[in-house]
Amino acid sequence: MTGPTSRPPRRSALLRATTVVAAVVPLCTAGWFGWRALDHSDPAAATAAPPGTVQSGGPASASPEAPPAGSTPTGSPSTAGTPSGTPTEPAVAPGDTPAPTAAADLTGRTIVLDPGHNPGNFSHPTEINRQVDVGNGHKECDTTGTETDAGYTEADYTLDVTRRARALLTARGAKVVFTQDGDRPWGPCVDERARAGAEARADVALSVHADGAPASGSGFHVIMPAKVVAGKADNSAIVEPSHRLGLVLRDSFHAATGEPYADYIAKEGLDTRSDLGGLNLSAVPKVFIECGNMRNSADARRMTDPQWRQHAAQGIADALTAFLTAH
Repeated sequence: MTGPTSRPPRRSALLRATTVVAAVVPLCTAGWFGWRALDHSDPAAATAAPPGTVQSGGPASASPEAPPAGSTPTGSPSTAGTPSGTPTEPAVAPGDTPAPTAAADLTGRTIVLDPGHNPGNFSHPTEINRQVDVGNGHKECDTTGTETDAGYTEADYTLDVTRRARALLTARGAKVVFTQDGDRPWGPCVDERARAGAEARADVALSVHADGAPASGSGFHVIMPAKVVAGKADNSAIVEPSHRLGLVLRDSFHAATGEPYADYIAKEGLDTRSDLGGLNLSAVPKVFIECGNMRNSADARRMTDPQWRQHAAQGIADALTAFLTAH
């Protein structure tokens, strides 16, 4: 989610089908829009940062780079790790979510995960509004991101989901590098986030976000890099593998969460952009995912549910695993 000010702006329009058995067709005509509780993992355990995780500067987030026109979020920002507005009773999770990908050996593989924004950005407007070079233009260093109407911030969401994904990936043997883990006062800037892949000698990088589009829009989308050769940017080598990653991530996230493709941006859950420093400046295959629209009540209900966030992390981890083990 983007926004150059100290208040969380909305993003502009940028970003399974559940196969049901015949016996329950009368109950499931709504497809994957019918939700029910499902828990195949322990979300609390996944949130803890595994020991020995390497910290590094890293890839830029889609949200911090493209402020939407006319965005005016409501609600007060929550503190990191203790979001306000989180329901005491979890929202229902998607039915018939597939079992997690069979254990795969990711030993020797390095993954950069970029939790979009930073819970402390609200307090550092001067620092995050500084312009940085993204090759074909300049962008704000970072932004605050968006939030739900109840005040659950994008920065809290992205940290939670990436920590859960990290737990799944490290259990498979991968080395996971974070661009920030809520352990720095603000940022990092989008160009520093973009450098994380090369600095970590990573095989792949992923920025995790949530959108702040008009409340009428819902769904998720994956943002892939357009080819940019301008100034200090030349992402020619990563465009094709990044697009392959984008397809795998879209399908895996949709299957794991039941979240529909965005109906307000992109096409079939995929968008290609040339204005994001995190993609322009990346030296390793990389995409962004906007996991849903926090301004939409249905999406917000799902995203504030820890059980659903575990499904989101599963979809992300399975996609990265599939991409890495196929190459």
